[in-house]
Amino acid sequence: MSLLQIRDLVTQYGEIVALRGISLHIEEGEIVALIGANGAGKSTTLMTISGVLAPTRGEIIFDGSEIQGLPPHRIVNSGVVQVPEGRRIFTRMTVEENLLMGYYSRRGEGKPDEAMRRVFDLFPRLEERVHQVGHTLSGGEQQMLSMGRALMGNPKLLLLDEPSLGLAPILVERVFDTVAKIREQGTTILLVEQNARLALTMADRGYVLEVGSIVLTGTGQELLQDVRIQSAYLGGRVRESQIVHAG
Repeated sequence: MSLLQIRDLVTQYGEIVALRGISLHIEEGEIVALIGANGAGKSTTLMTISGVLAPTRGEIIFDGSEIQGLPPHRIVNSGVVQVPEGRRIFTRMTVEENLLMGYYSRRGEGKPDEAMRRVFDLFPRLEERVHQVGHTLSGGEQQMLSMGRALMGNPKLLLLDEPSLGLAPILVERVFDTVAKIREQGTTILLVEQNARLALTMADRGYVLEVGSIVLTGTGQELLQDVRIQSAYLGGRVRESQIVHAG
């Protein structure tokens, strides 16, 4: 049984249909990338999984139980934690206080200092800034803190929304190195990322969203080699005959 299975999911903003009956699955231990242009429905997918948005139709089955329509705190308690786009840390709280806010929903056993030790092992910079107030951190440090706060809840499934947004290339590399380490430690990851090349390079599998519908799926390497993906998302130049042949 898949860790996460989505079937025929429809989500609307009023009369606007943002997700048009998408279906996908994630196996335990995978990194799965969700790519697409702005407005394709990527963040809407994550917010529907995490309960911020209620679906109009469809099923979301996590770890054998339906979670669609549950309030966000119950979904977090079940083991699904989202790192939102734009970081959204508590800017007037210290690093330590931000991390402790993520601990309240922790699944299973373990003490706060043990959870914090894991975060500091992944993000040594946060330990150096442990008493520093959130708004004084750099963009990269805030992203680390947002991810660290999510990990304090000991998630089985981590939803990452645009972790590279606004970061310098060297910081992007560090963040994604850490994403790989998080997976190595046993956390499954659904990754939404504008940098399609980077996302697909590290993903086991990927889905491509266009205007609320999934139009392509495959392994990360298959999608990287697909001429349609190269043309639309990777800056590749391909002949029209190649695109027709690929379809």
